[in-house]
Amino acid sequence: MDNTIEKRIQSLNDRLSYTRDIFAGKHEDSIRLLDEKLAEFTARVRNGEVEDPHTEIVSLEDLFVFVEKRLEKLITPMDRVRIVRHPQRICLRDILENVYDNFTEVGGQDEHSLDPSMLIARAVITRRRGKKMHTQSVMVIGQEKGHGAEFRNGGSVKPWGNAKALQYMRVAETEGIPIHCYIFTPGSYPIEDYPGAAQQIARNIYTMAGLRVPVISIISEGGSGGAEAIGLADKRLMLSHGYYSVISPEGAAAIEGRLKAGQRAAPELIEHCAQNLHITAQDNLSFGYIDSVVQEPALGARPYHFDFFRSLRQEVLRATDEVVITNTKPPMIRGLALARLRNPEANLDEMYVRWGMSGAAKNRMRERRQQKFLRLSRAAAIDNRPFLSKNAAALRDWVTKPWMHFKYDFVRRHQRKLHNIMEELGSEWDVFKGRLLSPWKRIAGPAEKKATAKELTTLSNWVEDNRVSKWNYLSPRYKIDRAITCPNSASYGCLDLWGPDLFAEFAGVCSHCGYHFPMEPEWYVQNVFDKGSVFEFNREIEAGNPLNFPNFDERIKAAQEKTGCRSGCMTFEARIDGTKLVVAMLMGTFRGGSFGAAEGYKFVEAAALAAKKRYPFLAYVHGTAGIRIQEGTHGVIQMPRCTVAVRRYIESGGLYLVLYDTNSFAGPVASFLGCAPYQFAVRSSNIGFAGPGVIKETTGMDIPPKYHRSYRALSRGHIQGIWDRRQIRANLKQALLTMGGRNLYYR
Repeated sequence: MDNTIEKRIQSLNDRLSYTRDIFAGKHEDSIRLLDEKLAEFTARVRNGEVEDPHTEIVSLEDLFVFVEKRLEKLITPMDRVRIVRHPQRICLRDILENVYDNFTEVGGQDEHSLDPSMLIARAVITRRRGKKMHTQSVMVIGQEKGHGAEFRNGGSVKPWGNAKALQYMRVAETEGIPIHCYIFTPGSYPIEDYPGAAQQIARNIYTMAGLRVPVISIISEGGSGGAEAIGLADKRLMLSHGYYSVISPEGAAAIEGRLKAGQRAAPELIEHCAQNLHITAQDNLSFGYIDSVVQEPALGARPYHFDFFRSLRQEVLRATDEVVITNTKPPMIRGLALARLRNPEANLDEMYVRWGMSGAAKNRMRERRQQKFLRLSRAAAIDNRPFLSKNAAALRDWVTKPWMHFKYDFVRRHQRKLHNIMEELGSEWDVFKGRLLSPWKRIAGPAEKKATAKELTTLSNWVEDNRVSKWNYLSPRYKIDRAITCPNSASYGCLDLWGPDLFAEFAGVCSHCGYHFPMEPEWYVQNVFDKGSVFEFNREIEAGNPLNFPNFDERIKAAQEKTGCRSGCMTFEARIDGTKLVVAMLMGTFRGGSFGAAEGYKFVEAAALAAKKRYPFLAYVHGTAGIRIQEGTHGVIQMPRCTVAVRRYIESGGLYLVLYDTNSFAGPVASFLGCAPYQFAVRSSNIGFAGPGVIKETTGMDIPPKYHRSYRALSRGHIQGIWDRRQIRANLKQALLTMGGRNLYYR
């Protein structure tokens, strides 16, 4: 058999195997037709019965193309998931070799210098203007799945892989070159070894929000937090057969089906969840979470689709040029330049756009990027605030903003300078006065202080307002008239605790080992902050069902009736010993503290209010199970969105504190919570990226006991301290007096 014919037959066999795999038992008639035709042709060629094999194989290839195009119209969301997971799917190395003109991989390739799942390369693109050639440099960062290479770990990046990506983002910023991020990941590897999966993703998102170079992200497989680690960009493109989701369809099916460990969801339920999650490129384009779709060949791009690589190169160039032109060209020229750029017939290899940007242009680009993410997903939350109330608030903000700038950025700044000068003069006067009066002090001698009887007979002063035995709020569980066994009794020999004592005077803390039983959110609201100082705002914003997920409206209503809250986030102003602050509390009692569009809306508004009023901002995490999966990408987009809000608040001079309690996992910890400079935890709390069940399912590993305990987070530097529940008020007061942003808002 001719070697060329043999290779083409093998290629058709690969295409047939690929088609059978991605449809998983569906469309058997079409697949059987291709199988029979290919088997018949192969047998005839090997028996020498074909006079002109080259002509016949062209006809057979045309049949494959025809059937693939027909099946393309029948693809379901779950079929797209199988496409991006298939070993024949294009990978990042294929893109580097076919989209860029040259590249050098950097950062090492082994487990000790760079996680093999994260590939980083310095690449160049050559473009022409007339007869002159121009070479442009980019930093390419992305997950590398390879074609079934096991050592790549399926594109699941470990914490040090994301850390290396962050390092080279900063290198690109220093060198002033664009960053192209390719997302090929089912999700990050859920390991809490240093620097910790959640903590590192949070650092990446926070840094990307402020990068001063163009950032373009291209999504093939976008799995939740792993995608967001390199996904916050000026332009976000998505391949037409890719998916972008808060969770895999199998994971959603396991949750919806309430499966126990070891059980597998039915294929019908998995298909149903993939459909309901709205994970496709067209879905995300309609939501506004991506900017454009890159069209792929029928049934998805594979390494031999060279026309697709040329198309992808054009789209990546167009996106990068658009970011630069939008922020550098004057308005009168910008429209014409963008019109030429967006012409589908334009060959961007022949249209050179200089990627260099001035400092002012970089600042404009960064501001546009942040505003873009802040605007996302507002329509996905239910805002029941009265129309006049919303507009009055907007008008009040418009009026007060100039005054606040004048008061804090001009008057207070000069007051501070004058105050500093007076302090210096006062110090010098005290020194001079001391020297002047020192001879008289030596003549008079030291005055003897007479001790009172109380001072002689007591070791310390009793504080009348003792908060251990005098709480403003008692947990309803104090009425439990029976003994409670501490979970640590087997290890530490704790004696049984009487319910009325444990949940009243002891504040839910074991008097023997210090184990903290979970307490209600109301306990903290009424016992930590000054009595009568709590003022809730934006209560009317409530959680909804933006994807119309089946039966989810009823679950939300049940949670609202059970808790008396409309969402899983409560935002309020309060005081601690007279110090004013803004608080966003994630409540573990509302569907496990799951975080969605409504919670993100309220969190962003709280950060903006804290910045406007120059108050400290506290995120108290009573508990969070992560992003609400039934909201799909409406939920996962809150990770970069809320992180942008936090970064803007911190950069404006605010003090941002995070306090974890009970169980804090997944998306919120891996973004707007984990990026805080000051993070603390209540004793006995759990902090991590994924729970034990998810880790077992994704890695096959059994984690050690107490793997997520707060002291482990402290040992790797995720948090800065562990607090006793009974001392939260005192510790927060001390934090407010000793920590502060640039403008010391609370002073």
